Amino acid sequence: MFWLALICVLFIFQILTILLSEFRSPSKAVAWLSILFIFPVIGFLMYYFLAKGYTQRRKVRRKNGKIMKEIRRDLLRQTTRIKQSEGSAAPSILDNHRLFGLLRNLPGSPVTKYNETKVLTNAEATYKAMLEAMEQAEDHIHLEVYTIRDDAIGRKFQNLMIRKAGEGVKVRLLYDGVGSYELPDSYVRKLREAGVETGCFLPPFIALFDKRLNYRNHRKTMVVDGAIGFLGGLNIGDEYLGGNKKLGFWRDTHLMLRGDSVFYLQNTFLTDWSFVTGKNLSDPRFYPEHDCDSQELVQIVTSGPDEHWDSILEVYFASISTAKNRVYIATPYFIPDPSIMMALKTAAISGVDVRIILPGVPDTRIVHLASLSYLEELMQAGVRFYQYQRGFIHAKVLIADHTLATVGTANLDMRSFYSNFELNAVMFNKSVINRLERDFVQDLKDSKELTLANFEKRSRLQRGKEVVARLLSPLF
Repeated sequence: MFWLALICVLFIFQILTILLSEFRSPSKAVAWLSILFIFPVIGFLMYYFLAKGYTQRRKVRRKNGKIMKEIRRDLLRQTTRIKQSEGSAAPSILDNHRLFGLLRNLPGSPVTKYNETKVLTNAEATYKAMLEAMEQAEDHIHLEVYTIRDDAIGRKFQNLMIRKAGEGVKVRLLYDGVGSYELPDSYVRKLREAGVETGCFLPPFIALFDKRLNYRNHRKTMVVDGAIGFLGGLNIGDEYLGGNKKLGFWRDTHLMLRGDSVFYLQNTFLTDWSFVTGKNLSDPRFYPEHDCDSQELVQIVTSGPDEHWDSILEVYFASISTAKNRVYIATPYFIPDPSIMMALKTAAISGVDVRIILPGVPDTRIVHLASLSYLEELMQAGVRFYQYQRGFIHAKVLIADHTLATVGTANLDMRSFYSNFELNAVMFNKSVINRLERDFVQDLKDSKELTLANFEKRSRLQRGKEVVARLLSPLF
């Protein structure tokens, strides 16, 4: 009886620990409690090591507070042309007072005035532009990726980084410990021996015992000489050029930026670099004067478990809930939190044309099943879903009316909203929005629409799989 009572007490303690830690996120609490009931001891160990909340948030901010202030000081000193002038905003965004008010007040993310944006569709165009920019580098190359492979395109980037380092250019590579877990030590060692500085964001072994394995740096960005910036959905690997036989053609969206917004990409890289390496790279030369006269408004928005605001979630929610005519979304992973679910349903019921493109061929089976579990409820409200047929769609794009579009690293899922370090660009220029719309229309042509009548006919077994996957979805 004593041992039975002790086991019961320990089990109740585990339940209370999860409930008290996750009371702000009921869906996450339910997911972890389900795992705990299925795997009583293992489940709690998983929770302890994987789901430790950011008391971490305060820890990271305290550790990097001074460094971040120094980096921000250099940023503000060099960006005198950045303004939050309402008079410079496009009329369409000015008409949406609630949305513009939110965007203007996001902490550390001003709407910048002087920018030039180029949309890069798919890896071939993106890699070509990135390699050309690297070739022209004279002072520094700052590359930050979630995944980098030791394959043909990965070695092409490696060789160019080594060559530019030999020419005296300061080359720095930051990669995620989990996203690049297959990257061999020899790849990194060859870079370091040639003078390239590298940093690994939370290596798996260290992150596990520091209880931060669940928090990943999902950002993909590059800054060259503080003048040219890139961000979007693409990592570096042959699979993004169609090298994965299962997924085939890889559809993605990336951006090339010039002007004020590049300084905020730079600021993000320097802050992440300081966190990973402990080295403070605050220097005015990272924010050189530019001569970009193109007045495209661009806002760089970051989010992560070290921030008070879930800024990208706020942007998505506000864009959807204030839209009057249309909301177009492309995302490879669709696990919306309750606020996004309500925003999508409300928009569709009120007559907004809401269309969402998802992969037809998934790269992760359980995530795909979880995504499907949300579709019936939304389709009943009038949301239209499409499954991409040409290959795998990995683009992360949202277009709201003709008011704004956002492209970046964040998926429409709870991992991107709450656990990952993400980076998006919000754009207001009509020519950029129209360019993204043309890509979206082409993606619709390459997709098959799901109809509610056919979707409701799926088997009980399929529905059961979706229920289990959805139950666990807050953990993905």
